Amino acid sequence: MPEATFKDYVLDQLKHVSGVSARAMFGGFGIYKNATMFGLIAEDELFLKVDDANRADFEARKCKPFVYHTQGRKPVTMSYWRLPDDVLDDPEALKQWAMKAIDAALKAKKAAPQPRRSSHAGLRPPRRR
Repeated sequence: MPEATFKDYVLDQLKHVSGVSARAMFGGFGIYKNATMFGLIAEDELFLKVDDANRADFEARKCKPFVYHTQGRKPVTMSYWRLPDDVLDDPEALKQWAMKAIDAALKAKKAAPQPRRSSHAGLRPPRRR
């Protein structure tokens, strides 16, 4: 199945989760709820965000995390795990797994350090006399 067709299938399966969209990225797609990425599509596979609250669901189904390789560097394992095929084919089950992934993504977003503002932000230049 071509990547765009698989993306369309995933979005159709997620139609019961409001605010879901896909954005092209690095040869695949990020899956978002509003502005929060909770999934990714790579090589016609769907991966969802995982944390301590939903990792056991993926481990129990023998799922594996997304790993990418870059030339000359060690493989990088991300906190997105492959979704079982039968869950993808069941919109109600997918909604439950997606909601847990969205919660994981929101928690990670809150925990991420916020960009520092310049200490000069909001300061006016000295007045000339």
